[in-house]
Amino acid sequence: METVLRDGVADCDRAQAEEAAPTARAALDYPFAEAPAPGEAVEVAEGVLWLRSPLPFSLNHINLWALRDGEGWTVVDTGLSYPAARDGWEAAFAGPLEGRPITRVICTHMHPDHVGLAGWLCERFDAPLLMSRLEYVTMRMLVTDTGPAPEAGARFYHAAGWTEAQIEDWRARFGMFGKAVSAPPQAYVRLVEGETLEIGGDAWRIVGGNGHSPEHACLLRERDGVFISGDQVLPAISSNVSVWPTEPDADPLSDWLDSLARLKREVPADVLVLPSHGLPFRGLHTRLDALKRGHDVSLKRLVRSLREPKRAVDVFGSLFARPIGDSMLGMATGESLAHLNCLARRGLAVRETGADGVWRWIAIDRGTA
Repeated sequence: METVLRDGVADCDRAQAEEAAPTARAALDYPFAEAPAPGEAVEVAEGVLWLRSPLPFSLNHINLWALRDGEGWTVVDTGLSYPAARDGWEAAFAGPLEGRPITRVICTHMHPDHVGLAGWLCERFDAPLLMSRLEYVTMRMLVTDTGPAPEAGARFYHAAGWTEAQIEDWRARFGMFGKAVSAPPQAYVRLVEGETLEIGGDAWRIVGGNGHSPEHACLLRERDGVFISGDQVLPAISSNVSVWPTEPDADPLSDWLDSLARLKREVPADVLVLPSHGLPFRGLHTRLDALKRGHDVSLKRLVRSLREPKRAVDVFGSLFARPIGDSMLGMATGESLAHLNCLARRGLAVRETGADGVWRWIAIDRGTA
């Protein structure tokens, strides 16, 4: 999922969607002022329909894309598995999709709002699922990871500074991924970075991304500069980049920043960006620069805050623009750990484990290091 962060990094307590961020909007060009209602569609490019599916979160929507594909449609991302999302699809089938079949289901990555109805759509239309390998395998793993909550995860969150009550709440909620995802197909077609898909007679190049998810797949139609960015680039919030209990020493923030630099090299500045949240926009390179600048500012602020040893939960104020409640604790902790691990990888901070089993970071004095 996504968060809005201080200085372009994360504000996990923000309830508004991207459209409500006037500062970010001012630097970009938004050719479509109004989003479609659930079940309706807007044609944003030749043969490309924009649909929108509701989400029961503060970020209350996901954008879906239907690409005309012969006598049917290839759809990109599916929405969450819950009744309102299914109702939106039913209305779309009878309305803008003209009763034509779904021929392929592409998921940019494995998060539930993107893959939640993939199994339902694939079964209904006997359509193949297309994903990158790491995204498909991770999705299959998480669907079956229903509990009990692993002790390694409890130790991870204790080390991050959570209270016993917060850890118990995490235990009770463990395994929620599978409840938001319909049973996935048992086979898939692999998307590989750099290769092309033919959809409706057009070539769509697969552009990879990392950091937000393991092997995110974007799609670029080069003939007219249409770029389906998924969650890798959003217009006014930063994609969530988190460390999770399965890989506590990971550095996903460096992966994500490297991906942004790669996108700037590989994708032209003037493409029409079709993001998973917010409005379609032009100004890709401007947005990539702003995302990098925001994270750089936050990392510098974080280093200054580490003059004294701090736990992951102690640095929320350096990163987030609003107080973090328990509903956003997991995401905020993951983001904080991503920034702290990035500093450690850069040699700007060191992590120490106390006798209480809790991690604390302290900045390295570069003058004496």
